[in-house]
Amino acid sequence: MTWRARGTSSTVPLVAVAHGSRDPRATATVEDLLDLVRRARPEIPVRTAYLDHAPPTLAGALSGLAEAAVVPLLLTEAYHSRVDIPGALAEVAARRPLLRVHRGATLGPHPLLLAALERRLSEAGVAAGDPETAVVLVSAGSSDHRANATVSGIAEDWASLRGWWSVTVAYASAARPSPEEEVRRLLSAGAPRVVVAPYLLAPGHFADKIHRDALAAGAEVVAGVLGAAPELAAVLIERYEQAVRREMALATA
Repeated sequence: MTWRARGTSSTVPLVAVAHGSRDPRATATVEDLLDLVRRARPEIPVRTAYLDHAPPTLAGALSGLAEAAVVPLLLTEAYHSRVDIPGALAEVAARRPLLRVHRGATLGPHPLLLAALERRLSEAGVAAGDPETAVVLVSAGSSDHRANATVSGIAEDWASLRGWWSVTVAYASAARPSPEEEVRRLLSAGAPRVVVAPYLLAPGHFADKIHRDALAAGAEVVAGVLGAAPELAAVLIERYEQAVRREMALATA
C-alpha cells in the first residue's frame, strides 16, 4: 500500500534519524542503508537526519515538509529514542504546529535483525548455529537497564533458535561485561571457539574498540557491523509503514 500525505497525491516522506558520528564511515553506512530503501520503495521520499555530529538535524530534515514519518535508526529503545527524538520533535512542533509527524519505533528488536547478524557472521566464515561456537553479542551499552535487558533478550532468542555453544552479551560501554571480559570468561569455561557479533548499526569508535579488544582477548572472529544489510532496510520500511498506518487509523477512528 502507498501512504499518501494528507491532502496531496504524494507519498508520506520518511525521515530516518540516526545517532550521528564524526566518523565519515558511519554517515556513508547510513546513506548506503537508505539507498537500499530507496531502491526497494522508490515511491517513498527518503531523508536523513542526525541527532549529533553530522547534518542535517531533525528540524532541518523536516524543513519544507507538511507531513512525515520519523523513524529512529536505532537498535534499542533508550535515551535517544525516549528523550532526544521526542524533545527535538517538540521543538519543531512549537515552531510548526501544522506539521503532521508519524513517529515510528526503533529498528530493534526484530527477528530480521538476527538474520542480519547471521549474515555478517557468515561473511566472516562462521556457520549459523555451529555447536562448537560461542557467540558474544556486543551492543554499545546504555545507562538505561531496559535497553541492556532488550539486548539480553535478543541473545536468549538467538540461543533458543540455533544450536550455538552459547549466546551471551557484552557491552562496549556503560555496562558490564565488556567484550574482552566475556571472551575470556567463555574461553576459561571451555568454549571451543568464541566469535563476536557487534549489535551496531555503523562503523566507528565502538566498532573499532570491540574489534581490537575482542581479538586481543582471544576471540577467533569479530564480524562486521550490521550496516547496509537488506534485512535492516526491510525492517526500516516495516517501521515506516507501521507508523503511518497507526496514525491513519487514529485519524479515522
